[in-house]
Amino acid sequence: MRKLGFLAFCLLLFGSVVIGQTIDTKWHCSKAAENPTLKVGDVPDHSYGLAQGTCEATAGGAGEKSGAWTEYQEMWKASFTTHGRFNVTMDNGDMVYYTYEVSGTPDSNKLSNKWKIVRGSGKHKGIKGSGTCSGTRNDDGSSDWECMGTLSMAASAKAMK
Repeated sequence: MRKLGFLAFCLLLFGSVVIGQTIDTKWHCSKAAENPTLKVGDVPDHSYGLAQGTCEATAGGAGEKSGAWTEYQEMWKASFTTHGRFNVTMDNGDMVYYTYEVSGTPDSNKLSNKWKIVRGSGKHKGIKGSGTCSGTRNDDGSSDWECMGTLSMAASAKAMK
């Protein structure tokens, strides 16, 4: 009986252990559907902008299929900072929600960002992760990204996959 109690304790303890994995996904994102910009008016070349669009996973990933992004930007003379949300639909229909930050110069076609997973739904509930993406702006307004990082889920959530 003592062994059974110990076994149950071990299962509870190790059932909540976090399982980690590396993620590497390539995305193609279309040109922003909307992109209104407002001049702040305090100094020349200072403005705020909003943008929204969609992306399709083109390679890799952990079941990521498509995504929708919404962001706001602050443009300040020859630099910008962006804060956004990226809502990813997984192959099974679950959602994973990311937040990201980008900084750079408007004239550069090379971009990079830092991302963090905020939460997930369904079998991805309890997911956590972070990483970086490097991207290229294309002449047609679209962009291509390669995103790498780590993610983890509780063992019980992973078993439901």
